[in-house]
Amino acid sequence: MAFSPFITKPSSVSEIMLQVLFALIPGILFYVWFYGPAILVSMLLASITALATEALMLKLRNRPIAPFLKDNTALLTAWLLALSIPPLAPWWLVVVGTMFAISIAKHLYGGLGSNPFNPAMVGYAVLIISFPSYMTHWLTPGGLGDITLGFSDQLDYIFHGILPGDIKLDAVTMATPLDTLKTQLHMNGQMKTILDMPIYGHFAGVGSEWVSVGFLLGGLYLFFRRIISWHIPVAFLATLFAVSGLLHLVDPSRYAGPLFHWFSGAAMLGAFFILTDPVTSPTTPRGRMIFACGAGLLTFLIRVYGGFPDGVAFATLLMNISVPLIDAWTQPAVFGRKDRP
Repeated sequence: MAFSPFITKPSSVSEIMLQVLFALIPGILFYVWFYGPAILVSMLLASITALATEALMLKLRNRPIAPFLKDNTALLTAWLLALSIPPLAPWWLVVVGTMFAISIAKHLYGGLGSNPFNPAMVGYAVLIISFPSYMTHWLTPGGLGDITLGFSDQLDYIFHGILPGDIKLDAVTMATPLDTLKTQLHMNGQMKTILDMPIYGHFAGVGSEWVSVGFLLGGLYLFFRRIISWHIPVAFLATLFAVSGLLHLVDPSRYAGPLFHWFSGAAMLGAFFILTDPVTSPTTPRGRMIFACGAGLLTFLIRVYGGFPDGVAFATLLMNISVPLIDAWTQPAVFGRKDRP
């Protein structure tokens, strides 16, 4: 027999953000397994910078510091940004990107709940536009390269820019699978030949495809815990699948298949953790689907025809601009009226 009260207490922002951080762990574990523990250093640097910047901005705005530091939103921004940039990024690159994300993209617009753009993606966009060479040096997955850096070697490069002996950076890094595919196609390579290269695995790049699987598992956890709804992830992935699948059927020698786009780059991270940000996404179910479909289409177009290695960040920011219009367009009519307000 059940007893009252049956009304449950709503989850706090801190509890929800903690669940989202927990859901990122499977992808992080795969990341460490294939690329080494350097990503943990970047995440720690980003976390410390985010909390310090958050406290400073709150102090300057005469706001209480402790409640906002405990809501875990700054930590989530830090983790998402760190997971979006190369694990061997110099320490100052992580610090600059995180400081910009928290101070400008978040607090300049009024702080939590008022920012129109996803702060982590703003930080990423600033870094890849300002320091493109540093943002393209991704570690070679374990087992593919002739040289493997130990943890101490990774630390030396992150903090001092030094590699052991006469090792060159190009010997331990490579372009992303998406960037490699785009470059080879521009050199008139054929899709089948390109995908036979050692850096490609079952669906996408070796290592990166398993990181995407980890984020997929974390996203499903958020869905079953009702932290996120199905509208944005399903609409985003369905649009990306449909567009890439159609062009792959038309010309399989020039366009990769849908699974490649699903498990490459930040598609899964974007579908479940970035686009679902409740502050910068629409409030209505229909609006969320329009928002996610637009992001899926833009992601594909930027990946295939754009000049950046991935399109999730810029697709997110471009669709963030349209959120007020989408909300106004999809707002349901006031109860008792036939027309929308």
